[in-house]
Amino acid sequence: QVQLVESGGRQVHVGESLTLSCSVSGHTSSGLGVGWFRQSPGKYREFVAAITWISGAPAHANSVAGRFAISRDRAKNTVLLQMNSLKIEDTAVYFCAARRGDVLGSNYRQYEDWGRGTQVTVSS
Repeated sequence: QVQLVESGGRQVHVGESLTLSCSVSGHTSSGLGVGWFRQSPGKYREFVAAITWISGAPAHANSVAGRFAISRDRAKNTVLLQMNSLKIEDTAVYFCAARRGDVLGSNYRQYEDWGRGTQVTVSS
């Protein structure tokens, strides 16, 4: 089992930047896929980005490509989500999730372990 704790969410204005952090603990030596998802009221849980723990291969949703960047620091057991040029529609609770194996995935059902989420609010 993997434990995940998100941090860094807060209120920002349109166009500003924000970095979310996901602290990862537990069994990581066999590889993990770590993803960021987001959910706003009345909407489905949306894939944002993912990265493989060992190889560091990233993937980003089309809706955030060019604005968001996922990275991981294995020494600090952390996955970061750098968010630039934030828009009002980026407002959501952002969740960090992990799946077994050093593989990517964009479907939330592929992920076994989840953090509790961190709120990001973008206002005009």
